[in-house]
Formats: sequence, C-alpha cells, structure tokens
Amino acid sequence: MNILAILILLTSCLCVEETVADTKIFGVTIDDPWQQQAETRDALSSHAVKPTTRIVFDENVNASEYRDAVSNIKPVSFIMGEILDSYYVSDLTVQQYLDRTEQYLDEFAGSVDIWEIGNEVNGDWLGIITDVKAKIEGAYSLVKDRGLTTALNLYYNKSCYYDKPEHEMFNWINNNISEEMKNGLDYVFFSYYEDDCEGVVHTEAEWQQVFDSLHTIFPNSKLGFGEIGTENGEKKAEYMQRYYSLDINGDYFVGGYFWWYYKEDCVPKTTALWNTLDTVVTREYRENNQYPLPPVLNLLLLPEH
Repeated sequence: MNILAILILLTSCLCVEETVADTKIFGVTIDDPWQQQAETRDALSSHAVKPTTRIVFDENVNASEYRDAVSNIKPVSFIMGEILDSYYVSDLTVQQYLDRTEQYLDEFAGSVDIWEIGNEVNGDWLGIITDVKAKIEGAYSLVKDRGLTTALNLYYNKSCYYDKPEHEMFNWINNNISEEMKNGLDYVFFSYYEDDCEGVVHTEAEWQQVFDSLHTIFPNSKLGFGEIGTENGEKKAEYMQRYYSLDINGDYFVGGYFWWYYKEDCVPKTTALWNTLDTVVTREYRENNQYPLPPVLNLLLLPEH
C-alpha cells in the first residue's frame, strides 16, 4: 500500500470521530470570506494543526450569501459562526436579532460547529442591557433547541478605562447571565485587546486567576480567548506568540484566541505572520498533543476540481 493510500485510510478513519469538542482550539477569525477564497483555503489547510475559523456574519447580509464561503472553508477547518459583531447589536430589535439567528441556523446548522450567540456582550456599546439579555437568551434557546453547540463571547475590560462599572465583565456576568446559561453554555470566551486597555500585558498567573474565576461561574463550559489582535504591525508577531503559547492549567481551558486579523495578516500563506502563527501552534501541539489533525489530510478525501 503506498503512502497516499495509507494517509487516505487513516484520514477516513479518524475524521469520522473528530469534532471540535474533542480538541484544544486553534482559532482564527475571518471577517471577509468572499475575497481570496482559494488563498484562504490554502492558508487554513496548510497549518500543522486543524484550525477553527470564526466567520463574522456581517450586518445586513442574508445567510445565503455565505454559502460559497462556508463551503470553501468547511473541508479544511472547523467553523464558529458569529451571529453578529457587537458593534451592530444595538441596531436590531430583540425580534430582529432572533430572526437573524434563525435564518443563519436554517442555512448552516449542518456546517457550523460552534454558534457564537453573542459577541462582547458586556460592552456598553451594545445598547440597553435588558435588550442584550433578551437577545442572547433567545439565541441561546434557539441554538440549544436544535441540539447545537453554543458559545458566548465577553469583553475583558478590567484593565481598560471605563466609567460604567456595571459593564465590567464579572459584574455584568453576575448581574445578567441566567443560571440556565451559566450551567448550559458549551463555550465561554472573551475578547482582549491590549490596544484598548492602555497596553496592559497580563502575566500568565493573572490570566490563570481570570480563567479560574470564570470556571467557578461556568462550571460546565470550556473556556478560552474569543478574540485577540493588534493593529500595530510591529507587535503582531509578539502578540501571536504571547497569547497562543499561554499555558493555562485546567481541563476547561481550550485556547481559542481567534486572531481577528487572520485574513489581513496570514493570507496568502507566504506571509511572515502565517509562518509565525503556524510555528507557535505547531510547538504547542508537539508539547501537549491536544490539537486536531492537520487539515491537509482532509483535502486528500476531496474530489479533484
């Protein structure tokens, strides 16, 4: 039996069982999946471990417009679908938010592995808190009713300047997340941008304390970073290395990270930052062996185009 045949046999056996829930998450974010589709798929498929691609479903865009993009990415990556970026949540009524959620569920229930029901939900720019609660609780129920996987993304702001303490992440969680969601969410993530928080770099021990505190509140959820990045080109490699290599103790920690600028920084795969990201994730894989198989193996099973 030749090497190609062995790889195909191995992949066919392993990929049947492989799900994102089984693995530590190597996450990246794509907010414009329509452009450079071939280059994006090549970049994702060439990583040493299989990524989870977080697709930002843009405002005022019908779910059907993402069919080609999702079909392009799905063979080489797990997918997390972000219902709506936090910046636009206040533009929708509660019913409009739920209608949007149902539309995307109808379109991609079989393709999206994780549904981000709310993005940076404690931010003070999302509108009236009672409306935000109704939106995420309704979206949570819609996803759970279909037996699908839920994720909530918060905004870590303890080190940031803010004048509304009710929006500090832990205050907001304690006052606004239902007991059902505290016990039932599959994933709880949070965004952290040093650029927004006076450049504060937290130590690994400080992050450990944050995640341990979250674990106390969400005892059944897997935890990680839901969004990171920087616009400072000179610091991008440093940021990637710092966050993707964090060693947080606890079976609940799954990494995530979801670098916001993946399309900008890592497509095509010939960019220096693609190599930086792949190098750090490969090193983490070799050290803990918890990441999924390289996506290139999945490509061996696809028909030729």
